[in-house]
Amino acid sequence: MTSLAGPDTAGSPSTTRAVRTDPMLPREFVVTRTRQDTRDTYTLELKAADGAPLRFAAGQFTMLQAFGVGEAPISISGDPACPDLLEHTIRNVGSVTSALATAPPGTVLGVRGPFGTGWEVQDGKGGDVVFVAGGIGLAPLRPAILELVAQRAEYGRVVLLYGARTPEDILFGDDLHDWARKHGIVVEVTVDNGQHAWRGRVGLVTQLVSRAGFDPSNTLAMVCGPEVMMRFAATALADRGVRPERLRLSMERNMKCGVGLCGHCQLRELFLCVDGPVLSYDRLAPLMARTEL
Repeated sequence: MTSLAGPDTAGSPSTTRAVRTDPMLPREFVVTRTRQDTRDTYTLELKAADGAPLRFAAGQFTMLQAFGVGEAPISISGDPACPDLLEHTIRNVGSVTSALATAPPGTVLGVRGPFGTGWEVQDGKGGDVVFVAGGIGLAPLRPAILELVAQRAEYGRVVLLYGARTPEDILFGDDLHDWARKHGIVVEVTVDNGQHAWRGRVGLVTQLVSRAGFDPSNTLAMVCGPEVMMRFAATALADRGVRPERLRLSMERNMKCGVGLCGHCQLRELFLCVDGPVLSYDRLAPLMARTEL
């Protein structure tokens, strides 16, 4: 787990080291742009007030704080190759996320992290890669896709299966077109509820797995979305022959402190903010099948 904190104000070298590695101390970041993606989802672009980059791995998250309101764990949705620009895609579902999502340019927010495990998309080099996303689950996968397209020749067939509630809830529409046209990624989009003007697929994203073309014996699969969707998508991928250790899910449930102290994200022996959020299916399968956990 990597953590970065704000600049030291105490003076001594020993204090500087302690403060800079304190995972509970936020750094100040300034909102440079707020973009509304859908009716309830926004993407923030932030830059560090001290000018220092925040280096992160695809799949990691930060604890993002609206001062005087609270903080929430938010996956990073930006490009790992651009650590000077921090991007977060946030769904407005409560008081904290509302304060974060609607923060105008110039707002100062607190950032702790980055925390957690990453997708390690480079493990898929030389083979096929499958991304399965549901709703805002595309946001945590976006850094992995950006990392992959930067070295597209190192990978075989790449498939992105994406499901949204309605056509209006589709995220990163420009990215989806660019990934398909410019980088040879097979992009399949489906919605739960298509309107009259929608001419695309209607149905569950898990239904796309059975007809997606990839070599399951040499595939790295990454899944992010609502937990029930991930469970069925993982089952479908495993049934196709994807090995459980090559099948990764992002389990962002109930995280609160980011450092494994509060216990909100405990899943039996796992603390998802520390041991995850990205975990392989061979570790998760027996836990996801037990509803009491």
